[in-house]
Amino acid sequence: MLAQSTRFMKHFLPNGDELIIRPPEINDAAALLASFQRLTAETDNLLFTHSESLELDIRSEEDYIHSYLDNPHQLLLVATVKGRIIGSINVNHSGLHKKAHTAEMGIAVERPWQNMGIGRRLITAMLRWAEGRPGLAMIYLHVFSPNEKAMQLYRNFGFQECGRQPAAILLKNGAYADLVTMFLQIKPLP
Repeated sequence: MLAQSTRFMKHFLPNGDELIIRPPEINDAAALLASFQRLTAETDNLLFTHSESLELDIRSEEDYIHSYLDNPHQLLLVATVKGRIIGSINVNHSGLHKKAHTAEMGIAVERPWQNMGIGRRLITAMLRWAEGRPGLAMIYLHVFSPNEKAMQLYRNFGFQECGRQPAAILLKNGAYADLVTMFLQIKPLP
């Protein structure tokens, strides 16, 4: 998963709390699910609605964690403060030969912990992992068009917009948003 030297990364946040970024363990399932459910309750920037997240259970979350721990081509990291999971980042590889050089990233940080550099640190940890993956040359992601703050964070890392699916997302307020695709080439293509 992560190189041994970066398996657990510790940082101090502006408020003095210690942030730990690490791979999850199976016994994190309940806490990871609780964090995801808090996220879906506080934001409209995730594909899952809050009611859909409430349909998930600990067993499905354990399976979710296993799917990353059992696959060296995928990554899941959690961000914890005072032992509580407050965010995560994941990288999914399709497993398809024709897309072997690409992977998709997803990231979320709970609202009370935003604007403290946690997203930046999660992306930095993910990029360290990705740069060490032979054959992985490109990371892409999807973001809802109203989420300009997230898009700016991605741009700061060099991600570029490469497409938009118009009106692909129905927001809680009944409005439609574009689904924006962004990519970052982390290595030259072979």
